[in-house]
Amino acid sequence: METNENLTKERYNVGGMTCSACSAHVEKAVSRVRGVEKAEVNLLTNSMTVRYDSKICSQKDIIDAVEEGGYTASLPSDDKSGPSKSKRESPAEIRKKEFGEMKKRLIGSVIFLIPLFYISMGHMMGAPLPSFFHGAENALTFAFTQLLLAFPIVLINKHYFVNGFRNLIKGSPNMDTLIALGSGAALVYGIVAIYRIGYGLGHGDNELVERYMMNLYFESSGTILTLISVGKMLEARAKGKTSSAIEKLLDLAPKTALVERNGQELVLSPEEIQMGDIVIVKAGESAAVDGVIVEGNGVLDQSAVTGESIGVEKTVGDSVIASSINKSGYFKMRAQRVGDDTTLSQIIRLVEDATGSKAPIAKLADKISGVFVPIVIAIALISGAAWLIAGDGLETALSTAISVLVISCPCALGLATPVAIMAGTGKGAENGILIKSASALETAHKLNVVVMDKTGTLTAGKPSVTSLIADSNISETHILAVAAALELKSEHPLAEAVINSAKENNVTPLAASNFEGIFGKGVRGDIDGRNCLAGNLALMRENGIDAVKWEDKSYTLADNGATPLYIAENGRIIGIIGVEDTVKPTASAAIWELKQMGISVVMLSGDNKRTAEAVGKRIGIDRVISEVLPADKEKIIRDLQGEGKLVAMVGDGINDA
Repeated sequence: METNENLTKERYNVGGMTCSACSAHVEKAVSRVRGVEKAEVNLLTNSMTVRYDSKICSQKDIIDAVEEGGYTASLPSDDKSGPSKSKRESPAEIRKKEFGEMKKRLIGSVIFLIPLFYISMGHMMGAPLPSFFHGAENALTFAFTQLLLAFPIVLINKHYFVNGFRNLIKGSPNMDTLIALGSGAALVYGIVAIYRIGYGLGHGDNELVERYMMNLYFESSGTILTLISVGKMLEARAKGKTSSAIEKLLDLAPKTALVERNGQELVLSPEEIQMGDIVIVKAGESAAVDGVIVEGNGVLDQSAVTGESIGVEKTVGDSVIASSINKSGYFKMRAQRVGDDTTLSQIIRLVEDATGSKAPIAKLADKISGVFVPIVIAIALISGAAWLIAGDGLETALSTAISVLVISCPCALGLATPVAIMAGTGKGAENGILIKSASALETAHKLNVVVMDKTGTLTAGKPSVTSLIADSNISETHILAVAAALELKSEHPLAEAVINSAKENNVTPLAASNFEGIFGKGVRGDIDGRNCLAGNLALMRENGIDAVKWEDKSYTLADNGATPLYIAENGRIIGIIGVEDTVKPTASAAIWELKQMGISVVMLSGDNKRTAEAVGKRIGIDRVISEVLPADKEKIIRDLQGEGKLVAMVGDGINDA
């Protein structure tokens, strides 16, 4: 729930919708409630977002409006409550179950439709039929066999008739109503034809028998329901894809957390954590809530939220984001934002809102579908009446009316737009692109600025050794062997890069003893009786080691986007290892292609100005904005939009979404 003064924005689950006419009816019903400013229903996710004045109307008023229209509505929190919460199905499981049910219906319908279609239409294509189906004398056998094959298809798809006629009675006909009327009319006509055949056989009127024998329409009734089942199965499949992004975000949060409360350590679910609780996070665990460290320290992997691949060292007083993984260390944090207020929950809500958003063309389709069904029914009635007035008889009139209903049945208007949007976003997801909303996809062709996040988007997202500078009379192999020896016992992301480099170069790390990790600076240890250090400039200065002659080399590395790692032995620097997040091989080509399309490219980075500009220069980006905090990204995008630009944001962290 989001509240802004008196206006409240809430998301509801809506049940019973089957087409865009349903969603349009729900939107109208809720929009008519006094105090509701805006209601937006998403058919693919069976959800509704409502913005209303909480002083004028309540949640109950909104739910009642939906239920009066013949549908169901509930708050997501209502669905999550109760003792069965731990057994509650995830959105992905619900979608999978729905898809499975649709698939079973389709298979059952096809099993009966194939012989039905063969018996009714096969002879027209020269296919052989058993002799007891031929001739006027076997007309009842021919007709009853088709009825017996059509009836199971109707039973399998009975929900179309239940929903369709229920909504027709309530004065809000939908696509199910068209399906029920079209299929039902064809079925009823076939049954009437059987009675006419019986009458003809009883009175020796073979012409009447043969006429109705060839105009039964049972196959039309079965075909309508089966084809609609194909469309509904594809729709269920599309719905399943919409929940995958949210599922991945939900998976980032730990299922339990260790909480210190009243002197006791308790294992609680994230929902049970209260503001002010002390949460314990050990190495390898992830933070369940947002908070601030009050004891200990750790190296946190925040890549899921920020997209930054290199771990961030955190100590007392530093903030921790929910879902951050503690790569090494141990700390206690005081919970500051819990439940729906955590950064991760807010991002999940953003993705849900994006999933529930509609493209302008989809809104147009909804407006049309709101009047489409009543108009189709009216046209069908007018067509039938016109043929009756023209004197062509009830058979022709009914056949014409059914044709109008049948042609209008396949719900293309309601499905085409959302399925096309899902296909576009799905193809993007296959290529690692999360498109924020439907309207973003529709307006993408008008872009003139693309803002790129650096780490993980333009770069590989994993640090590696790219350069090694050795002092005179010191071999590069020796420097790498010393560095690997010290970093073997470290869990810092830069340590992994050094160890991997030693393996790639077949360098065996030396044996180190008396290892000590100095938080925020580096590591120390003894190798063959020599005191050795590996770390940043602050560590060198702290130990009184002169680094003046290495400063220019260090700046050169930084200019090329690398982080300098000083290696010292017995109070003297013997070399520098350059570690950087390397640029992806396709980055330069992608930037060049965007420029050829007339699109300006801007790079955002949390790195220092020197490193960020080095990467930008290497891949051909002219405008680089560095030292950007995750929270500042949106402001920069808004500033660019304020310049009249149509901006796309490309990033790999979920905060970028």
